[in-house]
Amino acid sequence: MKTILAVMLFLAAAAASGADVAGVKLDDKMRVGDAELVLNGAGLRKRAFFQVYAIGLYLPQKGASTAAVLDQPGPKRVAIHMLRDVGADAFTEALADGIRANHSESEAKGFEPRVKELGAIMAELKEAKKGMAIALDWQPQAGTVMMVEGAARGKPIAGPDFYRALLRIWIGDKPVQDDLKKALLGG
Repeated sequence: MKTILAVMLFLAAAAASGADVAGVKLDDKMRVGDAELVLNGAGLRKRAFFQVYAIGLYLPQKGASTAAVLDQPGPKRVAIHMLRDVGADAFTEALADGIRANHSESEAKGFEPRVKELGAIMAELKEAKKGMAIALDWQPQAGTVMMVEGAARGKPIAGPDFYRALLRIWIGDKPVQDDLKKALLGG
């Protein structure tokens, strides 16, 4: 009986402890504004044989499909922990490529001014350095807010459509990495 109880306690503690991705600890809960968000899923972005970043998706409640995530109201967070240095231009271009892959040409063109706003914030950083924590938050009252090491950078970028476009980079019909999409959707 004691063994069963010990195993159950261990499993409960492990389930409540979040995720570990490539040595990066992602908490099981996170606050964005006044809202408590839960870790929907976490994974590793790889490029060739390089580990680029660990990423976690935080939502008000878990969602197992792209539609369930995109349609969910309230704050959201994409938490990125850099595992290697990536220049600001390369980081921004990768986001733009992901948006173009998941939208029609005219939709992607419509997002270009806001991608440039995000690119300008990245340009101020010069590069996403190894170990840097970057969050892309959806704050309904403000817009998309880029957080770097816990501090807001730049001005919020307007429009829920833009945040949904960012999410589609990882969980859209043509995600940047198939196994990463599955991981972020809790698979």
